[in-house]
Amino acid sequence: MIELKNLSFKYDAQAEPTLKNLDVTIAEGEKVLIAGPSGSGKSTLGQLLNGIIPHIYKGEMSGEFLLAGQPAFGLSIYERSQLVSTVLQDTDGQFIGLSVAEDMAFALENDMVEQADMKVQVAKWADQLELTDFLHQRPQDLSGGQKQRVSLAGVLIDESPILLFDEPLANLDPQAGRDTIALIKQLQAETGATTVIIEHRLEEVLALELDRIILINEGKLIFNGTPSSLLATTLLVENGIREPLYLSVLRELGYDLTADKPLDKLNALDVTGLTALPLPQENQPSASDVRPILSVRNLSFGYTDRMVLKEIDLDLRAGERLAIVGKNGAGKSTLAKALCRFVEADGEILWQGQDISGDSIKERAERIGYVLQNPNQMISQTMIFDEVALGLRLRGIDEAEIEKRVHDVLKVCGLYTMRKWPISALSYGQKKRVTIAAILVLGAKVLLLDEPTAGQDQAHYQEMMAFLDDLAKAGHTIVMITHDMQLMLEYSDRCIVVLNGQIIADQLPVAVLSDLHLVKQAHLRETSIFTLAQRLGMDPIELSYFYKERSQQDGI
Repeated sequence: MIELKNLSFKYDAQAEPTLKNLDVTIAEGEKVLIAGPSGSGKSTLGQLLNGIIPHIYKGEMSGEFLLAGQPAFGLSIYERSQLVSTVLQDTDGQFIGLSVAEDMAFALENDMVEQADMKVQVAKWADQLELTDFLHQRPQDLSGGQKQRVSLAGVLIDESPILLFDEPLANLDPQAGRDTIALIKQLQAETGATTVIIEHRLEEVLALELDRIILINEGKLIFNGTPSSLLATTLLVENGIREPLYLSVLRELGYDLTADKPLDKLNALDVTGLTALPLPQENQPSASDVRPILSVRNLSFGYTDRMVLKEIDLDLRAGERLAIVGKNGAGKSTLAKALCRFVEADGEILWQGQDISGDSIKERAERIGYVLQNPNQMISQTMIFDEVALGLRLRGIDEAEIEKRVHDVLKVCGLYTMRKWPISALSYGQKKRVTIAAILVLGAKVLLLDEPTAGQDQAHYQEMMAFLDDLAKAGHTIVMITHDMQLMLEYSDRCIVVLNGQIIADQLPVAVLSDLHLVKQAHLRETSIFTLAQRLGMDPIELSYFYKERSQQDGI
């Protein structure tokens, strides 16, 4: 279905090719993952497949690129759409219809299908994807998992032979992510479609029972083979991809990882005889007796038709790393916005014991900063110095004082040597540091971060989390809204679980993940450490601490 023969591609705006001499063949009905670090070229490869290149982004191609045996660059965008259907990372950016039914029917309308036949097709796929009850609702009003199903319906209804998924799990809670993978697996089995996934969350995609993984870096093909063959090597770590958590633990336990074993299927591995050396209980973190820097009492917020936050009580302490988890729509982001006063909530907010409920947004920003998932949505200036200085300038601070404060915070954020650079020259992770610097310069001691590592490869992930750890050690309180259970386990001291606008748990991360009822209730996902612990007949909490200590020693 897909053939790349010595294919290279260079954007018109670049001096060097982004893709270099790729030789790849994907057969009909295969399930293939394309993996690689940020900037590796995997997104460019995806855009080649669906026709965004060359119809939107222009460039030079050499070599051969065939789709279903046809030269792909000679196909119109319409002809390409008959072969490849794409589900984007941002589902909201893909919706066209004012209702779910209209959105599903869009491709059929473009194909001039008779309305009676169109309604039959919409009803068929709505039933298959459990969307019948939502056909008259706006797609934007649905949950993350439901939106993903609508996007799937919109492309499956056209019955293209190739399905391309661009980071389908990026914005989903753990349960919705697992359901999406199960749904893709089921639909692929029923339709026989060739399925190509571009995704960072490798461990979760393994549940799809992939036929192959294609690993690329710096535009070159690094690996093209079965999942077990790749997992038996160190290529993932060497190329900045986070390997499955259970594999890291098995390595620490001395397990012999060889390609002849089903390394992509934890439940199929023979782990008899393995034992760990758990840490003594005194190494586990204990609750702090330090006076809270921020306290929330009876915080509530709602719209005319529903309550979003319901009598929230919460204490935050200086230097603490707190994870906020829960399913899409649980109220996590609304809680963060209420703390920053982006929404007007009822209740009491105390800063070091003093009531600050009457703060303006400007005053609140000098105590609590909110960092969006996408740094590009926060940046408004061209130069790094000007972006970090903007808040101080709007407050009328003297320019000499601004320069001192900006330089100081740029040193803390590791950006001082770049202070005269344009922001356009920065990587995604560096841009995120700029947005954090712009908050720190105002004096904020509490940082709220929405999915701080979403969409980042292992190298950028570790760099960002090491930076946040340094800020915590310097006394800043780090609050992370996340769907990443491994991040929660490794990089938070405490975890609160939000469900239907209420805090239903406030515990150590390992305690949250070891409570299977809580995991199911809040749409979380126990890490593969817990599955491995059950296989070994061990306490999952002890094995988690064993891994956490070893990974910190080894710099995993």
